[in-house]
Amino acid sequence: MSQPFVVVGGDAAGLSAASKCKREDPEREVIVYEKSEWISYAHCGMPYYVKGEVDSLGDLLSLSPREVDERGIDLHRNHEVLSVDPEEQHVRVHGPDGEFEQSYGDLLIATGARALVAPIEGTDLADVFTMHHMHSTAQLRAFLTPPDEADESAFETDYVDVDVTEYLDREPPTTAAIVGGGYVGVEMAEAFRSRGLETHLYQRSDRPVPPFGDAVGQRVSETLEEAGVECHFGTAVNSLEGNGRVDRVETDDGSQAVDLVLVGIGIRPNTQLVEDTGIEFGDSGAIRIDEYGRTTVESVYAAGDCAEKTHTVTGDPAWVPLGLTANRAGRAIGQTVAGDPEPVGEIAGTAVLKAFELECGRTGITDFDAAREAGFDPVAETITAGSRSGYYPGNAETTVTLVADRETGQLLGGTIAGEDRAAIRINTLATALESDMTVSEVERLDLAYAPPFSPVWDPLLVAAKVLRGTLSDWRSN
Repeated sequence: MSQPFVVVGGDAAGLSAASKCKREDPEREVIVYEKSEWISYAHCGMPYYVKGEVDSLGDLLSLSPREVDERGIDLHRNHEVLSVDPEEQHVRVHGPDGEFEQSYGDLLIATGARALVAPIEGTDLADVFTMHHMHSTAQLRAFLTPPDEADESAFETDYVDVDVTEYLDREPPTTAAIVGGGYVGVEMAEAFRSRGLETHLYQRSDRPVPPFGDAVGQRVSETLEEAGVECHFGTAVNSLEGNGRVDRVETDDGSQAVDLVLVGIGIRPNTQLVEDTGIEFGDSGAIRIDEYGRTTVESVYAAGDCAEKTHTVTGDPAWVPLGLTANRAGRAIGQTVAGDPEPVGEIAGTAVLKAFELECGRTGITDFDAAREAGFDPVAETITAGSRSGYYPGNAETTVTLVADRETGQLLGGTIAGEDRAAIRINTLATALESDMTVSEVERLDLAYAPPFSPVWDPLLVAAKVLRGTLSDWRSN
C-alpha cells in the first residue's frame, strides 16, 4: 500500500483535496492535520454574521469533524505541523499527547494566510479585532449585542465550545474605528453602521478598495459617506492607545476616541513551515507551483492562500487569495494525487464586493503599471449606463471600466459598480478573459435583453463599444 496523503491545513483547499483524493482512491490513507479547533469555515461570511444577517456561528461551517470522518479521512484537530523533511518524507507534528513523526507519500501544504497587523502599535490591546478567525468574530458579535438581547444560540456550533460571556455581559460599544479600506473594512463599515455605531474608516491611500480602480473607489467613497461613515482617506494610523483596552486611535491628524478597533489592512501567506525545505517562493512571498499544484520539491503540493497561481491574462505567477481559487485547486490536487492528473486552473483575480447597497466587481489586469510590467500598452474607458431599460422600474446607474491593450485590442480587465445586479455582470468579463477575447469580440457578444433585466445595449457592451472606438481612433491617427 502506498504511503499516506498528508494534508497540512483543514480549511477550503485542504479538505477539498482530502475529500477528492479519498473519493477517487478509497484505499489511500488520507490524513489531515489542523492546528486549530476549526475546520472548513466561511471567512467571507464573517462580516454578515457580525452584522446579524447570518443567525448562527454554526451557519458558517461547511463540514463538521463527524462528516469528515464519514468520508474516511483521518482528521486531527489541535495538531500543529512543526516541520517538513522532504528527504525523509515525513512531517513532525505537535498534538495534545506530544510530538511525533508522520511519514507521507504525497504532502499538501494548505496553511492559508494570516491577518496583517504590523507595523501598527497597540494591536495587542483588548477590543482590537481582526476578521480572520472564528473566535474573534464571535467575540465581536457578542460585544455588539446588548445584554438584554443576548441569544446563546447565535454562538453555538456542533464541535467547538465558544465562550463569549465576557463580551455579552458588557454594554455595547458606541464608536468603532476600522483600519483599512479593503474588502473587510468596507464590509465591516456596513456591519457597524447597521448596529448604530459611529464609524470611522482609515485608509492610507486616497480611496478605498484600491484593486477595484478609481471609478469604483469613487462610488464606494460616496456610498460610505452617504451611509454616515466618517472616512479618513490618505490617513495612516500611527498607533492604537489605551490602558489595557483600546480607547483611541492616533494619526498625524489627531486623536479619535473609540470603543473598539477592527484592523483589516491585509493578509500574508503562511509559509514559515516550509521556508527551510528547498521549496521556492514567488515575489509575492507565496509558494511557487506548477500547473498541477506541485511545488519545486518532489511529492509536495501547495494550494489555497499560501500558494501562487498562473494569471490568465499575463501568464505570470500571481497571488490572489480567494475562496473559489482555494477550493478548486485543492480538488484538482486531490484528483492528481489519486492518479488522474488535473490542472489547478488559472486565475483572473475575479472578485466582488458589497458596500451597503452598492455592488462592485473586478477581474483581470486593471492597473496600468501592472499592465505595462506585463508587456502591454494599456488604454481604458469608463462609462455609465442604465442596468435596465430606462422606463422599467429598478433601473440604476452602472459604472463600467474596461482596459485593453492598445496594439492588439485584447481585453485585459474590467471593473463594475452599481446597485442593480452589477456584481454578477463581472462574470461575463471573466469568461471573456479566459477566452482571450478582444474588445471587438466582447462588443459582439449576444447578451440577453429584456426590459426587466437589461437595456438593449448592456452596460458591458456600451463600454466595449466606446473602448473600441478609442482604439480605432488611435489606429487611424
